[in-house]
Amino acid sequence: MKPIQGKKMIVLVRATVLTVGLNGKNEILEELPIRVVTKQSGFEAARSLKNEKVDGVISRWNLIDMADGWFLKRLRVAKPDIALIAFVQAGNERQEIAARGLGVCAVLTDDDNDDFFRETVANVLGIGQAVAAKTASRMKR
Repeated sequence: MKPIQGKKMIVLVRATVLTVGLNGKNEILEELPIRVVTKQSGFEAARSLKNEKVDGVISRWNLIDMADGWFLKRLRVAKPDIALIAFVQAGNERQEIAARGLGVCAVLTDDDNDDFFRETVANVLGIGQAVAAKTASRMKR
């Protein structure tokens, strides 16, 4: 969130999210009241989960070191209650079906627009109403 020049902003962090292999997509999440922990590989992400308490994980289905949803599959077994969002290849029905079969909360692709991505993450984390209220108050100004 970018502060208005000369004004102080207090942002209450409502959730911590681990993103894995998303690259530039992380910037879309800046407007949400969340703390984002960013990792590029499944190994780094798994290691960080030992020290970080996260409310949700957004991960590419195919990571540089763990293909075919291996990271998400292992995470689902190790932490079954964590909110998972899978980022699959656009148009790849096999990946989408496999991700949904794993029980992820949502499936997204690079083709999804930024607003949809942000809204989906907010809804999965249960902060959708807070984000909608903030957007509405910003529009009244």
